[in-house]
Amino acid sequence: MSGKWPGGFINKTAPTVVGPTDGEGGSASGIWTLDQVADYESKGLWPTAQTDRIMLTWGNNSNGQLGDETTTNKSSPIQVGALTTWSFSTGGSYSSYGIKTDGTLWAWGSNGSGQLGVGSTTAYSSPVQVGALTTWSKISGGMYHTLAVKTDGTLWAFGRNNLGQLGDGTQVDKSSPVQIGALTNWSKPIAGYNSSYAIKTDGGLWAWGMGIYYTLGLGNNTNYSSPVQVGALTDWLDVAGGSYQGAFAVKTDGSMWSWGNGVPLTAQNNTTTYNSPVQIGSLTTWLKVASGYGHGLAVKTDGTLWVWGNGTAGNYGALGQGVLDPTGKSSPIQVGALTTWLDVAGCYYSSYGTTTSNELYVWGQNNQGQLGTGSVSNVSSPVQVGSETYWKTLPKTPLTRHQVVSTNRST
Repeated sequence: MSGKWPGGFINKTAPTVVGPTDGEGGSASGIWTLDQVADYESKGLWPTAQTDRIMLTWGNNSNGQLGDETTTNKSSPIQVGALTTWSFSTGGSYSSYGIKTDGTLWAWGSNGSGQLGVGSTTAYSSPVQVGALTTWSKISGGMYHTLAVKTDGTLWAFGRNNLGQLGDGTQVDKSSPVQIGALTNWSKPIAGYNSSYAIKTDGGLWAWGMGIYYTLGLGNNTNYSSPVQVGALTDWLDVAGGSYQGAFAVKTDGSMWSWGNGVPLTAQNNTTTYNSPVQIGSLTTWLKVASGYGHGLAVKTDGTLWVWGNGTAGNYGALGQGVLDPTGKSSPIQVGALTTWLDVAGCYYSSYGTTTSNELYVWGQNNQGQLGTGSVSNVSSPVQVGSETYWKTLPKTPLTRHQVVSTNRST
C-alpha cells in the first residue's frame, strides 16, 4: 500500500518524509491517502513546492456552472478566469465551488435553494465570494445543498433543507452558511442527493437528511435533521453517497462497505436491501471509493480499477467494459488491466480516473460534453482527455453533468 505525493511515493519500506506536525501530534511521516495529501496541501502543511493552481471546467453549463460568464456547454476543458490560486474545487448538481489558497470560498451556477451560500437565491455565471472569511478548508456539493468544513474543524451547511439535509435541526432552507452544532472535529463532508455524510477526525461516520431507501445506514428509513452516528466504529476512511438509493464506504483496514436499496448499486451481488453497512466481499485491499448517480467505482491498493452499477449506467457505458450493458453489474468488475490508477470519480452516468502518470481518462454518458473529449458521443471504455499530464486528484461530483477541477498546470 502506498500513497503518492509530489516528491515520490511513501510506503512501508521507503524512508518516511518528515513534515510539519498536524496539530494533533502527527506529522507527514507514514502512509497517506490522496485525500489526506490534498487536505494538507490545501492547508499549506504538506512539504511540496508552491505551484500555480488553475481551475478547469467542462460539460453542462445550463446554469452558468462552468464559470465562464456564459450558459453554453463546453465539450473540452476551459480555464476559469486567469487566477492561479485555486487550492480545491468541486461541483453540485448545477453549481460549482472553489477554495483559494488564501482560504476564501467562491461559488457560482444555480442557486434556487440558496446552495451557493451568498445570502440570496440569485444565480451567477462566474465565481462570487461567499462572505469574507478566509478559513474555509473543504466543501462538498449535493443536489441542491452544500456542506463545508473550516480550518478550525467546524461544520457548515447551506441550501435546500426540506428533508433536514443541512443538519441544523430544522427543515428550512438557508442561503448563507450556518454552523452545524458546536463540534470542532469534523474532517470530511460529503453532500449526497438529499442526504449528508461526514467523517470526524476520530474516524466516526455520521449521516443525516433523507433516509428513504435506507440511504443513511442507520437501520431505518427515517429522515434526520441533525447528524446521527452510523454505528459506533471509528475506523471509516472514505464515504461516497451520490445516489438517492445507497452509499458505500472504505475503512482504514481496506475493507469496503455499502448500504441502501436492493439494487446493483450496493455491489452485494444480490437485490437485498441493507439498512446498515454490510461488507462487500472479504477483501481488505480497497483504497478509494466514488459514486455516480447509478454506479460506483473503486481503486485497489494494487492500482486496479473496479466498477458496478445499474442498467442505466451500464447502457451509457459508465461501467467501462467496452460494450453497453443494460442489465448492469451487481458486484465489482475490473476495468481493463491497468495497475496504475491513482484516483477515481463519478458524475451522474459518467466515470473519470487519473493514473500515476497524471493522465485523465473518461467514459460513459457524454451528451453534454461532460467527458471533456471534444465531442458529445458516449464512450464505453476509458479514453484519454488530451495528452496533458497534470491531472492528479479528482473532485467527487456524483450529481453533476459537468466537471470542475483545480490542477497544478503551468500557465
